[in-house]
Amino acid sequence: MRTALLSKLKEALISVLPVSAIVLLIACTPLVSLSGKELLVFSLSSLFLILGIGLFNLGADVAMTPMGQHVGEGLTKSRRVSVLLSVCFVMGVLITVAEPDLSVLAGQVEAVIPPTRLILTVGLGVGLFLLLAVVKILLTRELSSLLLFFYLLLFALATLLIDRGKGNFLPLSFDSGGVTTGPVTVPFIMALGVGIAQTIGGKRAGENSFGLIALCSIGPVIAVLMLSLGAEGDLSYQLPDYSMDANLAGFGHLLVDTMAEVARSLLLLFVFFAVLQVTVLRLPRQKLLQILVGIVQTFLGLVIFLSAVAVGFMPIGFKLGRELASGSSGVLIAFAFLVGMVVVLAEPAVHVLNKQVEDITSGGVTRLQMMLALSLGVGVSIALSVLRILRGFSLLYYLIPGYLLSLALSFFVPPLYTAIAFDSGGVASGPLTSSFILPFAIGACASTQGESEVLSLAFGIVAMVAMTPLITIQALGFKAVVARLVRSNRAMKRILSADDAEIIYFE
Repeated sequence: MRTALLSKLKEALISVLPVSAIVLLIACTPLVSLSGKELLVFSLSSLFLILGIGLFNLGADVAMTPMGQHVGEGLTKSRRVSVLLSVCFVMGVLITVAEPDLSVLAGQVEAVIPPTRLILTVGLGVGLFLLLAVVKILLTRELSSLLLFFYLLLFALATLLIDRGKGNFLPLSFDSGGVTTGPVTVPFIMALGVGIAQTIGGKRAGENSFGLIALCSIGPVIAVLMLSLGAEGDLSYQLPDYSMDANLAGFGHLLVDTMAEVARSLLLLFVFFAVLQVTVLRLPRQKLLQILVGIVQTFLGLVIFLSAVAVGFMPIGFKLGRELASGSSGVLIAFAFLVGMVVVLAEPAVHVLNKQVEDITSGGVTRLQMMLALSLGVGVSIALSVLRILRGFSLLYYLIPGYLLSLALSFFVPPLYTAIAFDSGGVASGPLTSSFILPFAIGACASTQGESEVLSLAFGIVAMVAMTPLITIQALGFKAVVARLVRSNRAMKRILSADDAEIIYFE
């Protein structure tokens, strides 16, 4: 266990170091002015972030992933489809209701939509689409056709929302799809898909292992769009206090709240798993003890991670956005691209996804390839989001062509790449995106456009982070297809151009 933890801490160090280095380097320039106290707190937060990510990744390997896989395998082997579907629906609702990122988002818009109503709406959306994803695996249906249908429905609802003069709800609706696939949800749901697909087997088992996160990211967007159609009043946004002094002064309350949120998330999951253990799974005691130890590690890792981000990264992100926006637009966009490329390295769930992709594809898609594609996609998305803040145009100018291109690529690349890409979109938009990148965007928007435009322009950045990996990873698949065709054509040309002396005849 000690060796495994040291390995995870080394991975976490490599992940967090680039983000911290960029912030500390830019603090040495005249572009921003960070106090010694701010730099000290940020540096200490970075160290705790490394510890949190390391513990979380170890806990995900020991507990979260095995739990999801055992549930998927056990329920599938029981051949009780109705039980499997019911369990998946309830599980999707419960895990989403307890997701910490969703609670943070709901608190931002409580003036118009009560937090409980928003959270339950998003939970139902995830539960229904998780059920749909499992049906897709059982019936071995194509993911691309389902994605095409539901994204067309999604944009039809978005158009209807704009026609009714409620366009301010759009960023909130699209962001809800990103925050639901958080650090607690992703390892469990992905492993659930792997367990079901491998139990069913068949030549498409690898492809069917992915796609659950993709569909679970659509459900909340559609659900919140439908909720928004019936909402009344205007969205009002009040800028929170992002000062580091305020967070440090209330650190005790912050720590208790974080522990309560994470404990609620994991307790719901553990109780649900315990019921399945008694009724269906009946795993040996040694495996249960291993899972329990992993849950404790996951709890500690998430508490340390989220607390460090709230204390050190949110205030610095907001201040960087506000001060860089007061200077050159080019510098602001360049910084957004650079920090976007490295911030995805520190998302805990990304490492879980990359490991599962490499395992399922038997090394066909390596962790390095996945990380490069995700880094490039997230960097572009944040740079484009900052450009939208500066120019003040609608989020749909990005989302409509972006998703059309993503869906078009799905018909030209192997289905496995499509499933991986759409899962990656949900995973890339994790807690660090909402706790560092979103405050950065809010600071830039408040400085350039005013606080009244924050909800319309700064929000939606989570949706952008979730969209661009769909294009970059499928482009990776398209490149593989083209390379294979080029090799085949070259081989055929060599065969056709060979003379009689080079041809071997068999009689």
